[in-house]
Amino acid sequence: MEFDALLLSRLQFVWVVAWHILLPAFTVGLASFIAVLEGLHFFTGKPVYFRLSGFWTKIFAVSFGMGVVSGIVMPFQFGTNWSRFSDATADVLSPLLAYEGLMAFFLESAFLGVLLFGRSLVPRWAHFVAALMVAFGTLFSSFWILATNSWMQTPAGYAIENGRFVPVDWMAIIFNPSFPYRLAHTVTGFYVTTGFVVLSVAAYYLRRGRFVEEARTMFSMTLWLLTVLVPLQILIGDLHGLNTREHQPAKLAAIEARWETASRVPLSLFAIPDQEAETNHFEIEIPLLGSLILTHDPNGTVQGLKDFPKDQRAPVIIPYFAFRIMVGLGLIMLAIVFVSWVLRLRRDLYITEWYLRLCQYAAPIGFVAVIAGWVTTEVGRQPWTVYGLMRTADSVTPSLSGTDVALSLAGYMIVYLIMYPAGGLMMMRLVKRGPADQHDDAVESGRPRGPVDALSHGQSGSEKAS
Repeated sequence: MEFDALLLSRLQFVWVVAWHILLPAFTVGLASFIAVLEGLHFFTGKPVYFRLSGFWTKIFAVSFGMGVVSGIVMPFQFGTNWSRFSDATADVLSPLLAYEGLMAFFLESAFLGVLLFGRSLVPRWAHFVAALMVAFGTLFSSFWILATNSWMQTPAGYAIENGRFVPVDWMAIIFNPSFPYRLAHTVTGFYVTTGFVVLSVAAYYLRRGRFVEEARTMFSMTLWLLTVLVPLQILIGDLHGLNTREHQPAKLAAIEARWETASRVPLSLFAIPDQEAETNHFEIEIPLLGSLILTHDPNGTVQGLKDFPKDQRAPVIIPYFAFRIMVGLGLIMLAIVFVSWVLRLRRDLYITEWYLRLCQYAAPIGFVAVIAGWVTTEVGRQPWTVYGLMRTADSVTPSLSGTDVALSLAGYMIVYLIMYPAGGLMMMRLVKRGPADQHDDAVESGRPRGPVDALSHGQSGSEKAS
């Protein structure tokens, strides 16, 4: 049986990245949340922030370990499966990825040790600084990874010499046209994803009457954050869409399943795109709204896919539906936040059972939205690895055996299907145990009296009191 090395290499990369992205989607926001908790404890001395910081640090450690394991695989694929791409882009992308490792990974991994095991060894201010460094490390990692991806989407600051991309202007390479929008959109999405996980855990405790002080603190803090970030994410997404229209018009046409270039176009709510016939079936549209949203002008012109050769079009049906899943989930998030405003005004925020249940089961919503957004971005730019310049088919290793890729893909699938459920169960056990009981005298002394195991567990003072 003959295997297609290109197809399997693409499936393998999809498998690895789709699983891996779930972890930074959680840890980037969680690291910042822990830093905020450490800061609040440092400046206010309230034990509840101390307990919450220790609790979420344990969960962060599990996620970080899983992220290291799943992340190591990706660079190897560039050499084994995508050697022509690696050779052509090495002078541009290798320094960006190296900075991610040197500036970001080492920073967060080094200070994570202090954050985990330093509560009884360092002053409170030093522990707070360690939390800040871990948070900065995750953000630096996002910065360099998204600079790399954005350059592949909207390449700039390069010259081509002997078939290789050569850097000419590093500022243009890093701050390429789509980078600011992609960075803001992705990091905000990560924060929102983390927010819904924290909200879910808080709702779980409130429904069971456990760790009530900690749960109310998390619930209120997170909803205030989401009140700002969810509408902001919608605004950033709109700006990102305008940038995509300018620099990647074929991608936008695929996202909207727009075949003909036209002005005053409707907004497609639902359709079944037919790539072969270059049309849509069972389409539901809202007149004029497409031009208004996509161009900010009801008379605006939107370019259609027929303006591009057939071999330069993405598989339309995938980004079309992925985008609508992402937007639909964003509207659900906005509705959840809006309801919280009403319940706050009625003073029913912590006791409304149906709303607590909704928040508890909303934990995966951010992850699904992140995956849908990633699929929209990456499938939408096909058939290019470097947009408009290097095709995916020309990027794969020429001597690669389809059988070898099939075996490696099977191995990755087995390992990930063991590792991720195991890690998930470990984090669920930590959630079930709840925030660890910490000595309140740590607030006055600046550090715990005795050694505190970073992976210990127990009931909080508020639960014991109840």
